[in-house]
Amino acid sequence: MTQKKYEPTLESLNAHPIPEWYDDAKFGIFIHWGMWAIPGFAAKGGNISDAFKNDYDRAVAMTPYTEWYWNAIKVPGTPSAEFHKKMYGDAPYQSFKEPFIEGLKHWDPAQWAESFRDAGAKYVVLVTKHHDGFCLWPSKVANRHEKGWTTERDIVGELARAVRAAGMRFGVYYSGGIDWSFNREPLRTISDFMGSMPGGDYPAYAMAQTRELIERYEPSVLWNDISWPTGGDELFELFADYYNAVPEGVVNDRWIHASLRGKIMRLKAARRVMDYFAKRHIRKNPKSIEGVIPAVVPHSDFRTPEYARFADIKKKKWEATRGMSHSFGFNRNDRDEDYAPAEQLLSDFIDGVSKNGNLLLNVGPRATDAGIPDEQLSRLKTFGAWLRANGEAVYGTRPWTQASAETAEGLSVRFTRKGEAINIIMLGSPSGSDFRIANVTLAGEGRLLADGSPVTLQSEGGDLLLSFRAPLKGDFAPAIRVTPA
Repeated sequence: MTQKKYEPTLESLNAHPIPEWYDDAKFGIFIHWGMWAIPGFAAKGGNISDAFKNDYDRAVAMTPYTEWYWNAIKVPGTPSAEFHKKMYGDAPYQSFKEPFIEGLKHWDPAQWAESFRDAGAKYVVLVTKHHDGFCLWPSKVANRHEKGWTTERDIVGELARAVRAAGMRFGVYYSGGIDWSFNREPLRTISDFMGSMPGGDYPAYAMAQTRELIERYEPSVLWNDISWPTGGDELFELFADYYNAVPEGVVNDRWIHASLRGKIMRLKAARRVMDYFAKRHIRKNPKSIEGVIPAVVPHSDFRTPEYARFADIKKKKWEATRGMSHSFGFNRNDRDEDYAPAEQLLSDFIDGVSKNGNLLLNVGPRATDAGIPDEQLSRLKTFGAWLRANGEAVYGTRPWTQASAETAEGLSVRFTRKGEAINIIMLGSPSGSDFRIANVTLAGEGRLLADGSPVTLQSEGGDLLLSFRAPLKGDFAPAIRVTPA
């Protein structure tokens, strides 16, 4: 069979099917790890949306994302700037490179991969270059604005091998729209951020590095962030070449290519106008900026809501992404109470799967010893334990005719489908033998996935009655497989 050749046209690119592995996988691990994890500090005032609601005029420097540290310390008076002055004096951000490289001596990529596999993840996406421009592979594409702005050790390659050896797919993240080694202007507002995509020699640099990542590592996921610095024609050529090199690869939705609008946003007057209307909109509609949902682009394989989820089943594949706390990168001040409870993360994951979503859950390792914080590892272990018992209700499934329902006791329920089998997942920790799910009609033979014990199904007055052979004892999110009789 001749492999399909993709052309750099929307018609050809949009014919690229979602590969089965990605639709089946459901759960991936994101890794934000870089020089910013040496200071490991960001303002603490809630989530990223809260920064824009409460301190718009310097929100970009006040986000809880520690990976944005270099920008934050450029804005006088921010908690990050004050912290940096106290801890490091006048040392430049570049001074964190040496201790980061030193910390690599402790890094064991196989151990990371084992933890991710045991958590039930099916793919891993590594941040290869974030907004600070520092590359975690020995790129041959020279950065003329920051000499030696790469690691000599091939972190990307080593992790790719370890992840694949553990039976998972490997993907790469690249910050295409932002690079502070090319544009060093301090960013305060959303218009500053949107107008900061570098021009000049940056578009060619970003394109060359992305092609290098594809050629060297053949990533199963090509995950760009923010926007893309070239025009549409060059971008579509990149997509076509990627699909031809990695036919089962996928690209996300954050590829808003360079346009006249983007160039206008580089003008300070245009930014101020946008900021005026943005602040007014947020004041009147504070709930409109809960999380980040990227705009729809001409071509993508999946959408990427950030610290957000879709309310309904979506025809187009999507992937929710978030950190376990308010930051992606490691924050030295995060304690267990600053992380979302494991049950909340699992509930959000199950909810997303029922609506055609995956979850890309982030880990933010330390830089001093390349260790993953215990608070994050404990949550990964909770995922692993639940998926070992209930993974049949998640892996390889598709949405049913409805995503959700509720029991008479007010317990939320989610549904998934695999072939003719329907899975019922009860969110929360139910106890007892009998449950009534309102307004659901379903028949067949039921079994509790955790132990294989039978579950009797009956219809009564338009509701579904579930009767368990042995009473449920409060285990979190029990799943029931229903197969046709």
